[in-house]
Amino acid sequence: MTEYATLAGGCFWCTEAVFKDVIGVESVESGYIGGHVPDPTYKQVCGGDTGHAEAIRVGFDPEQVSYADLLDIFFATHDPTQLNRQGNDVGTQYRSAIFPETVMQEEQANQAIARAQEDVPGKIVTTIEEFGDWYPAEGYHQDYWETSGRSNPYCMAVIPPKLQKLRKSFAARSKAAAPAA
Repeated sequence: MTEYATLAGGCFWCTEAVFKDVIGVESVESGYIGGHVPDPTYKQVCGGDTGHAEAIRVGFDPEQVSYADLLDIFFATHDPTQLNRQGNDVGTQYRSAIFPETVMQEEQANQAIARAQEDVPGKIVTTIEEFGDWYPAEGYHQDYWETSGRSNPYCMAVIPPKLQKLRKSFAARSKAAAPAA
C-alpha cells in the first residue's frame, strides 16, 4: 500500500532527483503546496506572491522505506538552516517545509527535526505546515533531471553533490549505490 510524503526543500528539480534514487520510492511528483492561489503556475509561484512552496510528493512503499527514513534523507540532502532559500534560490517558495498528512507523520516530522538538529551547526528553520491542496507542476518539471536537467548548468552544479551525499550517507537506501542483484 503506497503512502505519501510531501516535502519542500528548495528547488523541486533537485529534491525530485534525490528521492527518485531512493529504494522503496515508487513515484515522485513535483508541484506546489502551502499557498492561497488555486491552481498556480510556475511563473506565479516563482513570483513569490502565491504563498506556495516548490515541493515534491513522494509515493513510497513503507515496507521498503519508512517515512522517518525519508525525513532523515530530506534533512541530509538540503540545508534546513536557511530561511526561505536554498543556495542562490531565494524566496518563500524555496522554504524548507514538511506537509504531514496524518498525526503520526506530524509526530515523526517533529522527531526528525530533533534528530537533524543534533547534526547541524545552525538552528533548523524547517516548518511543519498543514497539508492542503496539492497542485502538480507543469509537465516539463516532472522527471526534470532525467529529461532536461543534465543540460541545465544550475542542475549540473546542484544535483550531483546531493546525489553523492545520498549515495555516501545512505548507500543502503540508494538505487544507484545498491549492489546489482
